[in-house]
Amino acid sequence: MNPFSTNTLCLQTEKVKLRTRRHFLRESPLALGAMSLLGASSSPANTGFDRPLEPRPSRKPGKAKAVIYLHMSGSPPQQELFDYKPKLIEFNLKPCPDELLKGKRFAFIKGHPVLLGTPFEFAKRGPSGAMISSLLPHFHQVAHHATIIRSMRTKEFNHAPAELYVHTGENRPGFPAIGAWATYGLGSPNANLPGFIVLVSGGTDPTAGKSVWGSGFLPSVYQGVQCRSGMEPIFYVADPAGIDRTARRQSLDTLRALNEIEANQFGDPETRTRIEQYELAFRMQTSVPEVMDINRETRQTIDMYGAQPGQASFANNCLLARRMVEQGVRYVQLFDWGWDTHGTGPGDDIVTALPKKCKEIDRPIAALLSDLERRGMLEDVLVVWGGEFGRTSMNEARGGSKYLGRDHHPHCMSIWMAGAGIKGGMAYGATDELGYAVAENPVEVHDLQATILHLMGFNPNTFSYPYQGLGARLIGPEEGPKVLDKILS
Repeated sequence: MNPFSTNTLCLQTEKVKLRTRRHFLRESPLALGAMSLLGASSSPANTGFDRPLEPRPSRKPGKAKAVIYLHMSGSPPQQELFDYKPKLIEFNLKPCPDELLKGKRFAFIKGHPVLLGTPFEFAKRGPSGAMISSLLPHFHQVAHHATIIRSMRTKEFNHAPAELYVHTGENRPGFPAIGAWATYGLGSPNANLPGFIVLVSGGTDPTAGKSVWGSGFLPSVYQGVQCRSGMEPIFYVADPAGIDRTARRQSLDTLRALNEIEANQFGDPETRTRIEQYELAFRMQTSVPEVMDINRETRQTIDMYGAQPGQASFANNCLLARRMVEQGVRYVQLFDWGWDTHGTGPGDDIVTALPKKCKEIDRPIAALLSDLERRGMLEDVLVVWGGEFGRTSMNEARGGSKYLGRDHHPHCMSIWMAGAGIKGGMAYGATDELGYAVAENPVEVHDLQATILHLMGFNPNTFSYPYQGLGARLIGPEEGPKVLDKILS
């Protein structure tokens, strides 16, 4: 008998598996109780889908067929971009009022800081006459597509938990990202590409690491897949040396036979996930390099984004995001690091570093919105832009630094949304005259998440997954998160 034949491998696997279970039941005095606990807390519920990424209709038609989320990792200062405060300029470098400091916690500010007015000019843009910074001249041309939300706030003021909270609804690892929820609920229209793809620029991953695109307690087939520029867009997908495509196909067929036996006997959805991931990886060997090749675009389109084929950049990632949603990717997450403007030196201040970062994103974002509109896709694609928290109205001056910068601030921040189901050309919410706290129409992180789910066709209150005896939701267990109806068309 060939010890490496498929049938022999299957029989040996079954014998080991059954012997292990009998041994566990016979030798462990708490075996039945342990099995019950493990079944209740460790195993994700069966989704009921033999093909977990197969497209599925939502309960109600959603206006957003896909989402592109542009996360500025480190958090840009809203006072320099979207939240114009004349009073703050008037009191520039004057001592901060005591009432803004009493009982408050800041990440790095010490002593009694001074207020900091923006050094940049603002002008009215779009139908709403929203005041937008001169740092974003290209965005001025597409502002009519966006609703600027100035009254966003969060409960976190450190990067990692704040990033996790924005993208997973919780401030600690182990919970599914929005993109994982979306692909779990809707599947993916393109069987040859992941439903949830992540692109990173700025030289490093976000502070919270890969947990911000993880699948948490959902089956791992729904986790985000990070793609990179270069010869190998996804690590470990290419065939190793000495293995051709025919041999890889034969090895996958054998693995599938083994996994099918296990799936049929034990019903663990992670086994189905494993089968699907092997097959998807095989298909991605040809599909991913094609979608990642921006040389297939016209020179005019490449220049419009300011992209440079073969290099890693935010501009390239914006163009890739459009190519991906065009090919049926459900959720594309862009992270761009470098927005932590503390003012400790010229590399992170608002006078030198911030204009450079704005120049890197301004043209590509305007091109993305224009390109989606030109192709008739903007009505189906939701675009979201923002950071993980806001910045203080005071100058940080850490260690006596003479450079201008702002500390972390959870009490207010600015984001914008555009495209599918968003009215556009309007401003929503407001902060007080010094830009320190929300004064009108507060928007919580879970409200943003509820709105994204609503636009994708889900009821955010009932869309859940059985986990640890509860129906776990992206928007958390408590009542209160609301869909932002006033910004919806």
